Amino acid sequence: MKQDGEQRLDVDGAVCIVGAGPSGLTCAKNLADWGIPFQVFERQDDVGGNWYFGSPHSSVYRSTHMISSKRMTEFTDYPMPAEYPPYPSHAQAWQYLRSYARHFGLYPRIAFETEITQITRERSGWLVRTSRSPQGEWFAGLIIANGHHWDPLIPQWPGKFAGRVVHSHDYKTPELLRGQRVLVVGGGNSGCDIAVEAALHAASVHHSLRRGYHFLPKFLLGSPTDACGDWLQRWRIPWWLYRRISEWTVRIAVGRPEKYGLPKPDHQLFETHPIINSQLLYYVGHGRIHIRPNVQKLDGNVVEFIDGTRETIDIVICATGYRIRFPFIDQDHLNWHDGHPRLFLNTFHPDCDDLFIAGLTQPNSGQWGLTDYQAQLIARFWVSQREHPRLAAWFRREKAKVRQNLSGGLRYLATPRHQLEVEYFHYRRLLRRYVRKFARCHPAPIGTGAPLPARTP
Repeated sequence: MKQDGEQRLDVDGAVCIVGAGPSGLTCAKNLADWGIPFQVFERQDDVGGNWYFGSPHSSVYRSTHMISSKRMTEFTDYPMPAEYPPYPSHAQAWQYLRSYARHFGLYPRIAFETEITQITRERSGWLVRTSRSPQGEWFAGLIIANGHHWDPLIPQWPGKFAGRVVHSHDYKTPELLRGQRVLVVGGGNSGCDIAVEAALHAASVHHSLRRGYHFLPKFLLGSPTDACGDWLQRWRIPWWLYRRISEWTVRIAVGRPEKYGLPKPDHQLFETHPIINSQLLYYVGHGRIHIRPNVQKLDGNVVEFIDGTRETIDIVICATGYRIRFPFIDQDHLNWHDGHPRLFLNTFHPDCDDLFIAGLTQPNSGQWGLTDYQAQLIARFWVSQREHPRLAAWFRREKAKVRQNLSGGLRYLATPRHQLEVEYFHYRRLLRRYVRKFARCHPAPIGTGAPLPARTP
């Protein structure tokens, strides 16, 4: 793979992009901007990934809306429509992604209903076998962009349960909950949303939380909360002051969680992935959702919790996250450590110059714009290996460091849930800084020539 300490790449060869969700689409668009040949493989019959509601591989449910605002989520050069609400629905998000793919001419470059079965290293490149081409096709580069919210993680509890256990990945409509005694397990955004939906339809609702959490409302003073955070970050104030201002503002807007009957948080604000939900507090305060600790064991239709309380339950909804897994490629290729790939900027392999993973982050605001910057950087690095060897060598030294601060000085709880956590504003600044470094040496990209829609005011 390497000779004389430097990898020999065919940078004129095509790049394989795995997946046509948000990450795969922006990678395809940015490669096209630079005239880099590529092929996208997508196992579904349309673009959108998780946001393609109704497809067998989608994780969204009928009532899903974004938890990051449209301005903080949209791609960097393709604003969401002005008529969209501040927090678009899953249907609007999907239509936006389809519009993006049409606008930049990506549909003809995507092989739909084509599942990748195996990717192996071959001749200093990658042999990609698919359901339509079992013998494989050779590619000079590989961008894995199929996401990490697809392989459900379901807890294993002692005992046997006589009711039904469903992961949030498979939850779609509240008809499943109607008239049922429901237990929701998991304190993330999906768990809180489903618990709120259950409060409207179920006979009774219990919500199992392993700790207390901070809850942020979607709006502050009439503006999306993350947009308010963006405004504050422009002042480059220190984190301790930013946290203090945020705590004060949230306390005025919604109060302390324990005032509603929720556990008191055992950590500071922003030390866990933010929960953007004030409706849960409302329904807990009205007695429609009963908060429980961790599950201890199952016994028929009875669930026993670690505090000794017992409840009769018909259905358990596990909003307990996902495994990070890429079954089509050997982990040895991914610099795998502690359950996930260890990559520079969570994107660049420290040694291989032809392997990238896009969208492998868990930011505390919108992800699509961040992945757009990742894709811009991938494309610029790829081109620089041919046109600007010294610039490529500099970036090669940068990415070999692997370890870097992506939290902006925040300290996240040491849990599997936060393995991919990045602080949005700090991470965005890092990506922009590297893109600007390349831009000083690179000519402007070729571009698609397609006019952009009017930017949302």
